Amino acid sequence: MHSIISFFTGAGFLDLGFEKAGYSIDMVNEYDADFLRGYRHSREHLGSPEPFYGHHLGSVEDFLSDEFRERLEHIVADIRAKGRKVGFVGGPPCPDFSIAGKQAGFEGDNGRLSQVYADLILSIRPDFFVFENVKGLWSTKVHREFYDRMKAEFVEQGGYLLNDRLINALDYGVPQDRERIFLVGTHDAIPEIPFRWEDNMVHHEDMTKLPWPKERTFSPDLVENEPEVEGLPVSLTIEHWFVKNDVLNHPNGDMSFVPKSERFNTVPEGSTKAKSFKRLHRWRPSPTAAYGNNEVHLHPYFPRRLSVAEALAIQSLPAEYQLPTDMTLSKCFKTIGNGVPFLAALGLANTISSFLAEQDERSPLLQAAE
Repeated sequence: MHSIISFFTGAGFLDLGFEKAGYSIDMVNEYDADFLRGYRHSREHLGSPEPFYGHHLGSVEDFLSDEFRERLEHIVADIRAKGRKVGFVGGPPCPDFSIAGKQAGFEGDNGRLSQVYADLILSIRPDFFVFENVKGLWSTKVHREFYDRMKAEFVEQGGYLLNDRLINALDYGVPQDRERIFLVGTHDAIPEIPFRWEDNMVHHEDMTKLPWPKERTFSPDLVENEPEVEGLPVSLTIEHWFVKNDVLNHPNGDMSFVPKSERFNTVPEGSTKAKSFKRLHRWRPSPTAAYGNNEVHLHPYFPRRLSVAEALAIQSLPAEYQLPTDMTLSKCFKTIGNGVPFLAALGLANTISSFLAEQDERSPLLQAAE
């Protein structure tokens, strides 16, 4: 069993993926008190243990101070003394790198935290780390320059072997067309061992190119069975996940914004091209689950926005996962939108496990050969 220290934890979707892959979540750091309350609530209802070294409510920047850095160093040393590897996982806030954002980059209030996270990794040097962020950090020239500089620091100053990839959550069976960067660093690793990204992916083709159903008139009274289209994976549709998670009877099933506009009755099902008021199609994946300032998608066949339970389903959370029912809707949707889809986190965690195991198997052989 390896240990995880989690930063920018939010409601813990990334942590849950690693936990279900067999890791121990030993410490978490979150800046927002409501998000941390949601994290603790969800884990209590899932029956997950409390982190052995507790929860730190505060900025990741705290750990660059002498007091908190020394505490973190002691925790890492204590974990290693038990024979475990230590991994840092986190996705720094990403609006400054988002293609749809203000493009403030690493100089923005949020973007700056990516460098802080990198500095913390280089200071403590965990055995491995995960850095997750938006596509804009990969595809936008000025942001890519920052990303490449950060990667160079990990290699030259930290001695990390890096593996990164732009991933679509659909590849892992998530009902969501959501592209994100996963960067994995492994300390003093054997470069000849491949990082087998595809091994834990459910789909290996571009799922966005499939013949998904087209936009159609909003029909709140329409009831229909799954479409019988050859090669169309119904398991990637939101209706499949709504049924799977029994969203209408979920503890968060009644948590949704009260509709106040006539547009809730007129936007066609599957009309997702507009900047706002996107209505999902029941037999297609969703765009990014929640975004912006409470821009939660419209339900495919009810005249309202999605509920918290429905947004959790789109993030591929297990039906047992729940947030506090007294948490504000804005906070719920923000932490849901920020989270790494659970099945993507699980697939990544399993891939890292296999990679570390192969490293451990090969290292003694190489040392003997030398």
